[in-house]
Amino acid sequence: MHSTILPSVRRMPIIGTAVALAAGTLVALAPGAAHAASGASLPFTSVEAESAATTGTKIGPDYTQGTVASEASGRQAVRLGSGQRVEFTVPRAANAVNVSYNVPDGQSGSLDVYVNGVKISRTLPVTSKYSYVDTSWIAGAKTHHFFDNARLLLGQNVQQGDKVALVATGVQVTVDVADFEQVAGAAAQPAGSVSVVSKGADPSGAGDSTQAFRDAISAAQGGVVWIPPGDYRLTSSLSGVQNVTLQGAGQWYSVVHTSRFIDQSSSSGGVHIKDFAVIGEVTERVDSNPDNFVNGSLGPGSSVSGMWIQHLKVGLWLTGNNDNLVVENNRILDTTADGLNLNGNAHGVIVRNNFLRNQGDDSLAMWSLNSPDTNSSFENNTISQPNLANGIAIYGGTNIAVRNNLVSDTNALGSGIAISNQKFLDPFSPLAGTITVDGNTLVRTGAINPNWGHPMGALRVDSYDSAVNATVNITNTTITNSPYSAFEFVSGGGHGYSTGNVTVSGASVQNTGTVVVQAEAQGAAKFSNVQATGVGVAGIYNCPYPSGSGAFTLTDGGGNSGWSSTWSDCSTWPQPGQGNPPPGQNTNLAKGRPATATGSQDVYTPGKAVDGDANSYWESTNNSFPQALTVDLGSNQAVRRLVLKLPPSSAWGARTQTLSVLGSTDGSAYSTVVGSTGYRFDPASGNTVTVALPSGTNLRYVRLSVTANTGWPAAQLSEVEAYLTS
Repeated sequence: MHSTILPSVRRMPIIGTAVALAAGTLVALAPGAAHAASGASLPFTSVEAESAATTGTKIGPDYTQGTVASEASGRQAVRLGSGQRVEFTVPRAANAVNVSYNVPDGQSGSLDVYVNGVKISRTLPVTSKYSYVDTSWIAGAKTHHFFDNARLLLGQNVQQGDKVALVATGVQVTVDVADFEQVAGAAAQPAGSVSVVSKGADPSGAGDSTQAFRDAISAAQGGVVWIPPGDYRLTSSLSGVQNVTLQGAGQWYSVVHTSRFIDQSSSSGGVHIKDFAVIGEVTERVDSNPDNFVNGSLGPGSSVSGMWIQHLKVGLWLTGNNDNLVVENNRILDTTADGLNLNGNAHGVIVRNNFLRNQGDDSLAMWSLNSPDTNSSFENNTISQPNLANGIAIYGGTNIAVRNNLVSDTNALGSGIAISNQKFLDPFSPLAGTITVDGNTLVRTGAINPNWGHPMGALRVDSYDSAVNATVNITNTTITNSPYSAFEFVSGGGHGYSTGNVTVSGASVQNTGTVVVQAEAQGAAKFSNVQATGVGVAGIYNCPYPSGSGAFTLTDGGGNSGWSSTWSDCSTWPQPGQGNPPPGQNTNLAKGRPATATGSQDVYTPGKAVDGDANSYWESTNNSFPQALTVDLGSNQAVRRLVLKLPPSSAWGARTQTLSVLGSTDGSAYSTVVGSTGYRFDPASGNTVTVALPSGTNLRYVRLSVTANTGWPAAQLSEVEAYLTS
């Protein structure tokens, strides 16, 4: 799902699986026996072009939205001019290759293919036809979807160590990655099945086979429709599909060409779709069109397996009754929107062991519209290069699991995994029950959100439209080379809803660009055994928005290492690798920091005392002294001076407030820093007082305990400022 209602301006003060890049090959390395490896078990091995020999030009790494390299696997690729080549060393026995590539907008051409220096008769066609998608109605979107995939049976076997070269002919081609695969021979027709050819389907692709498919489905009720090797053209969608198996000879052999395969709102179920390819002609994203492999319902007890799904808007957009559906062992490539979306009312659905690349929205999503998705899971999927949203997104739902997935290279508007209460439309069912996020590996995930003007983390918990009240357990996570933060807690709609009941345990964070924890919403999370190395700036950014909406509490459950420091300035965003600057001597350490109070009156909340605006103010519960305001500075600081303010307007008559200053380094044990004293606030002198703190004072939490106010029966403060200078 794209974020259609993200705020255009976000004013803010301002152990698991390992992943190896060996010789440009992405490999999931199994950890100890305690936990399964992340990602799908795939029939191919991918080799990055930038690791291959080439006469072309390497581009990237680049994380800038709207650039070709930013959408590439590994954020790098190889650009070939006409006649230039990239030569891959074959990593395994293979007889087929699939290539992810880009050509300039409006151009087409081909890649000549050489095996061990000998040109073969077959070429790989390349085109920009399915690339350069514009979605101007999506806030923050730019032209995107630069890459496409083209596949080829080589007509011969190659062995590990052989050389396969691609040579550009007549057009500039940027080669991203090559997938080498040993494709088995075509399967034989099952006994008793009904062949679409027997009903008049044309395997040459010249004729329209739509009616033949419909007739075969009608004739094979309770049995198998057989799709022999060949290319079949369908000019309209199939409906009324139930109690039948649609089976091909293999996804490299039986190919159906249509942009709308099944479109039906209901089915009695028992539909099994397997072992063929559906390749469409979708070149733009039109959300009102059902340009999907499956649009609607397959019915209960159905399955989709062994499919190659390409050049459609969405792979599977599932509504209605799909209870206990299993979607497994498929490839979903080059969709202009989602790869798969469980669009409400999904019960017991399992999506596992699939490979998805180059989606124009969320690769895998559950969206609890109309009714909640329940007891469903995304497991052991490999996701690469979603270019306008998240790798995996859970929008509401009850008792959902995201387990053992491998997600890499998200682009604009996207995290690797998002657990969110963003509703988009009503009626929406927020997150409930237990949300399990376990054993996932995220590589180079997270991106700048152009609508917010700041980053989205690799793994995001988002109280976008309502508080996250579900229990969210995030366990055994590996986050590698995130360009920005690892774990983000945010209320993306700007409302300041809480993200609570979160546990993060057993995480490995390596080479994150800015911070390990990016906390921008009130709430709480417990962290245990989270180990970080190569942190770019600081361990924690803790600046809830809107200012004064509440605090985000991080509880140390033990076993954490490498991320204890806190970003010191909530008025700026840390930039990757810049280091955590020490606060200036004249920096107000309290501005924008989390503030809490024993009570507040109406709209005069604690955050008004640290928002940088002397005209707004905190007012405690009336007629109930003592009252206290506490500000979390984020880390221990040698504070020497507090400046306390009331609104400067002359309408505020002079008054004396009696208060003491207490301090704490841990938020639980407080000691008195300055004893109880009466301080005179007078508009003639700006309604400002200064409180000097003793030398040697070192505190993170500043608490002002107010016992009297001669001007009003409550504590009142418009600004609390803290400085290192006396």
